[in-house]
Order: sequence, then C-alpha cells, then structure tokens
Amino acid sequence: MKIRTLPLIIIGLILFSGNIFGQDKIHKRNQEIIDCKIKEIGTESIKYSLADYPEDVLFAIDKDKVLKVIFEDGREMDFMVELSNPENYVDNKKNAIKLDFISPLTGNTTFAFEHSLKPGRSIEAGLGIIGLGYMPRDRDSKGVFLRFGYKFIKSPDFYFSKMRYSHILKGGYVKPEVSFGYYSETVSHYYGTAEVSSSKEQTFTGSIHLILGKQWVFDNSFLVDFFGGIGYGFNGGDKEYQYGYINASTDFPLSFSGGLKVGFLFK
Repeated sequence: MKIRTLPLIIIGLILFSGNIFGQDKIHKRNQEIIDCKIKEIGTESIKYSLADYPEDVLFAIDKDKVLKVIFEDGREMDFMVELSNPENYVDNKKNAIKLDFISPLTGNTTFAFEHSLKPGRSIEAGLGIIGLGYMPRDRDSKGVFLRFGYKFIKSPDFYFSKMRYSHILKGGYVKPEVSFGYYSETVSHYYGTAEVSSSKEQTFTGSIHLILGKQWVFDNSFLVDFFGGIGYGFNGGDKEYQYGYINASTDFPLSFSGGLKVGFLFK
C-alpha cells in the first residue's frame, strides 16, 4: 500500500512546489518571459526569486524593461517607460500659441497653434495672413495660407533611470508638413521701362516639406522655435517667393522654408 502511494506523494510534491514557485510571470519588452515569484515592486525595479536558486536570493529587473507582470491569481499589471509616462508631465502646459517673428518683414504674418498629443508627439497648425506686414504698395497682395504638421520630438540616444523630457514640448524635432494657400496681387505690365498697364492675378499654392527644428521652453510659459525645411512647392505663378516658402526656381519644384517662432504656453 505504501509502495502504491509513493508515486502519488511524489506527484503531489511536484504540483505543490509548482504552486509555490513559478506562478508569477514577468513579460519583458523584448518578448522574453520570466517565470518567477515576485517579491517586491519598487519605484525603479522589480525584485523576484527563481526556482533554481534559494528563495532568499533575489534578482532585480529595471521596470523600464518590463511590459507587464501576470500574478499567480491572474491579475495583470502594466508598466510604461518613464520617459513616455504622461504622469511625469502633468504639470506641463501642453498647448502653445506662436508668432513667426520674421514673417511680417516678408509680406505676411503667420500664427501657429501646437498641441501635445503625448510625450514625443504633437500636432501643429499654422495660419498665414498675406498682406498683413511689410509689402511694396504696388503689389497689394492679399490672401491666406494654411499649414498642418505632425511633430516627432527627439528622445535621448540612451536612457538613465527616471529620465524624462525637461518639458513635453521642448527639444529637437522632425515635422512632416503640408501647406495650401491662395493670394491675389497687382501685377504691372511694361513696355520697355514704361508701365503700360496693371492687372489683378490670382495664385494657388501648395507645398510638402520636411521640417527640422529645435524648440526651447522657458519657465513652462514662453517658447522659442527655430526651424528650416526642404521639400516640394507647387504654384500657378512664376515667382520664387510664395509667402511661406521659396521655390529654388520657377521650373523645378524644389522649395525651402524657415523661420523663428516665439510664443506662449497654456493649459
């Protein structure tokens, strides 16, 4: 009778040891899974023990390397990289109104609105009012253009524990951007050096640019945004300058843009 019950006892011990150990699972971001017994979840690391080592030997893993843990009873706990954790930026103002500081000297005044979507990502829309600014009187240009961009803010090349953006809108960035515009202006017609007539002409413009820039934020209130872009410009006119961007030539669609924005942040 004792001989018959011995295999059952051994199986029971194996099952019992399995219930004691290996019930928690740590899912790492690299898809690796660690079967363990979680002992502690701290502010920076998770401590656990393994079945192949004495129970008083503890191992630790950085929380930024962990996607989630599944406990013995089936409960799950998800983790987020601290750099991308929105809770670290609750005090940051996530909206900004900007003015292209140089634009009034080029025949237009351009405003922009930026909204942070999450750490490292934001959207920006711009409105340019053509004719609001310094303009030669004989041209009398009037119109508008719109810009829309999606900003990717650069993250650090390497990470330290508890690293975060100094401000959610601060840093170097890449921004794909599209623009559309319309304006009318007075065009003079000459015979030799003498002006013989003038007429109003209408022009529709468009561009696709890749913008590189850097934005600084001061005291969570004021910002400076310096940028430059290159891409393709399309218009129905024969001028290089198209209020918002400059074509390399009238025969080839390569175009450039740039500026210096200043602005204020708000919730």
